[in-house]
Amino acid sequence: MQMQTRLSVNVNAVAMLRNRRDLPWPSVVGMARIALEAGAKGITVHPRPDERHIRRQDSRDLITMIREEFPGKELCLEGYPDEVFLALNEEIKPDQVLFVPDDPMQSTSDHGWDFEANEALLKNVIARVKRAGIRVSLFVDADPAQPAKAARVGADRIEIYTGPYGGCYDDPIKEKVCLDDVVTTAVAAREAGLGVNAGHDLTPDNLPALIERAPFINEVSIGHGFTADALIHGFVGSVKRFQAAMGEIDE
Repeated sequence: MQMQTRLSVNVNAVAMLRNRRDLPWPSVVGMARIALEAGAKGITVHPRPDERHIRRQDSRDLITMIREEFPGKELCLEGYPDEVFLALNEEIKPDQVLFVPDDPMQSTSDHGWDFEANEALLKNVIARVKRAGIRVSLFVDADPAQPAKAARVGADRIEIYTGPYGGCYDDPIKEKVCLDDVVTTAVAAREAGLGVNAGHDLTPDNLPALIERAPFINEVSIGHGFTADALIHGFVGSVKRFQAAMGEIDE
């Protein structure tokens, strides 16, 4: 196993299940701890304004757990850069923030930034969280023109939206086209001096082809696909399955 793997487990679905009842289980911190103990490099959460899954207090509890128990592991906060989200980042200082252009009521992030329309906003919020020592990633569509725009507004990394690639699991011709789009975007990001993350609908089945063609990817952030896999294999088993899919451990 490598000293640090690429898998960041998104535990939003754990929080959504917990929030169905007025009970403390399943524990967001407890399940995150299991994933980290199993070998995940970090945890990702998206505390939306209505707290319909992750609550802001979950973010505080997670950063405390990671700092105390898992030095070297990471927390990434994902969200739209409104004042509440920015203040939360400044308060807890996660390792990474992923800014997404979401409407508050979206079920999940499903498109990248329009850099022309949001250049001033992004420059301002990126500078603000960098003053707190936080690494900044921007959510982008799989389009090789986007990374240079992300670099110009001050990002450290991009996260490529891989939903279209993951969504064509039953169409091998379309899957190849979508994979080409992701890979060319990743290459463009590396050429622009940016780190490369990827996320959405990645699974043990479609990750090997992506990592084979873009082995320099820094991180994959996986929530729905990971949770669906863990319903069958458990959190520990799924961490191992995703690591094996990326060639980081033997199956």
